[in-house]
Amino acid sequence: MKRFPDWAWPVTAFVLLVVLWDVSIRVFGLKPFVLPSPASVAQALVADWQELADATLYTLVEIVLGFALSVIVGIGLAVAIVTWRPLEKAIYPILVGAQVIPKVAIAPLFVVWLGLGLAPKVLIAFLLSFFPMVVNTVVGLRAIEIGKLHLARSMGATASQIFFRFRLPRAMPNIFAGLKLSVTAAVIGAIVGEFIGADEGMGRVLLVANGNLETAKLFAGIVLLSAVGIALFLIIAALEKIVIRWHVSQRALQELGS
Repeated sequence: MKRFPDWAWPVTAFVLLVVLWDVSIRVFGLKPFVLPSPASVAQALVADWQELADATLYTLVEIVLGFALSVIVGIGLAVAIVTWRPLEKAIYPILVGAQVIPKVAIAPLFVVWLGLGLAPKVLIAFLLSFFPMVVNTVVGLRAIEIGKLHLARSMGATASQIFFRFRLPRAMPNIFAGLKLSVTAAVIGAIVGEFIGADEGMGRVLLVANGNLETAKLFAGIVLLSAVGIALFLIIAALEKIVIRWHVSQRALQELGS
């Protein structure tokens, strides 16, 4: 098993899934408008490639902007919460309350207020990806042993030195966990925003394809969206291996893979 490359596992699982998909259609005699075959989805990808690629690129911009905004605001707010206790007492219940509000319910308001452009979709992507970023960062910043903090203060370390040399390195695994959760949530948020109202983007393509019963094209769009989400997740995972290669979780993965 050690000689089996890591990348071969997901590829093998994907191939088996496609085979099972195709066999299920043949065995149960499913109609193309109910469940298209993998071959018809591939044909739709080729036939409508330009439209699908343009829509994916437009949606990707919304995803990246919403995700970047959630990282900047989320980490900044988490630092403020950890640094100043009264802020947590004042704002944390509000954050939890805002998180449980269905974003689909308030998304139409953003469209009314901000129009059909990028802004409402970026805002919805931000709202969905913001909360996991804050929570994971707060947990990470507070995970340091209190004894280390007392020792650092007794040795004359300043607040900034304690943060950058103790709190931040200890919080990095949690921050990357938040990044992984947030980037996938941003994909969902962008599509939700486009479903509510958009004149461009993959969400609009999916709605039109669904209305026209172009199921193969619908699945082709879903495949591209999944590829975007996986690619963004893998980029963050690769950065995690580089930035915190010293952490026990990364060393354990390297030992298991060797």
